[in-house]
Amino acid sequence: MNDRMTTPWGEPALTRFPEDPRDRLRAWDASDEYLLRHLAAERVPLDGTVVVVGDRWGALVTALAAHRPVQITDSFLAREATRANLARAGADPDAVRLLTTQDPPPERVDVLLVRVPKSLALLEDQLLRLAPAVHAGTVVVGAGMVKEIHTSTLGLFERILGPTRTSLAEKKARLIFCTPDPALERPANPWPYVYTLPDGIGPAAGGTVVNHAGVFCADRLDIGTRFFLGHLPPAGGGRVVDLGCGNGVVGTSVALADPDAEVLFVDESFQAVASAEATHKANGAPGHAEFRVGDGLAGVPSGSVDLVLSNPPFHSHQATTDATAWRMFTGARRTLRPGGELWVVGNRHLGYHVKLRKLFGNSRLVASDPKFVVLRAVKR
Repeated sequence: MNDRMTTPWGEPALTRFPEDPRDRLRAWDASDEYLLRHLAAERVPLDGTVVVVGDRWGALVTALAAHRPVQITDSFLAREATRANLARAGADPDAVRLLTTQDPPPERVDVLLVRVPKSLALLEDQLLRLAPAVHAGTVVVGAGMVKEIHTSTLGLFERILGPTRTSLAEKKARLIFCTPDPALERPANPWPYVYTLPDGIGPAAGGTVVNHAGVFCADRLDIGTRFFLGHLPPAGGGRVVDLGCGNGVVGTSVALADPDAEVLFVDESFQAVASAEATHKANGAPGHAEFRVGDGLAGVPSGSVDLVLSNPPFHSHQATTDATAWRMFTGARRTLRPGGELWVVGNRHLGYHVKLRKLFGNSRLVASDPKFVVLRAVKR
């Protein structure tokens, strides 16, 4: 597979993170190429503060590294891919300022490049946070595949920044052009969103959830997690990991049920881990808790965990893939003590039981309904 992206600034070799030679998915798409061609063709001045939001794997900032851009990302994996791709391109390690969605944005933005995220809420939150730094002369260009750009996407740019139009499509990609209007009266930022948990879900019933923008199922408890909460095992005062924690409801429920448990909340989303920490605090959950942004269980010592609980994602941006779930399962097996258990909830059709049997040598069905299964695997 060709791993070089053709741009007006050269042909950097790009990979995703973690790098996997078997991965057939590229680290960029046609919308990244379209955006970079546009910047060059229109001779957009890049000598001011260039901010790139939502750069999937660092393709945009790697191409523009000579202009010392600022990257804002919600993804730990995207940030690590960016570091690796910059190093591969021979760029100055300090050429790109790496910020997360939880960091204060730059005070002034002269060029704003937005890779449209899958989450409309995350786009809304980021545009509202950046709007005060945008001025009448700021060049604002969004990019995405045609299937990612909707009327609601354009409506956010229009409502938060100013008049908006789109380009013609090229290779199923489209650009968004927005002219900032400093006089525009912007709406208040509704994020993070707070809601109350329903009854009948165990120790967390009636509790509070804090969801930062972009975290899965922002305004209600998703049905998979709800089903999982009804079948959680006792923690037994051990070390528990809420793996892919999202808003942290599962780990918080464990902490409420067992004050002696040590709960580690892990997610690759900075927004998710901030949500989990806020949810844990809002419910006054007792016990020791740790909140970590990272690539699954990487960095957690082998044989140090008693129980791993997970509701794995099966999408990477727009692509359907089981690569993330497989990394979660292999990480769980490595970090569990002998006799430690991995409990997973997932859609029935995903066939996680096959992967668990292959990896652990066992898998038991704990509970099921027409849509979901809860599975248990034990490290022998």
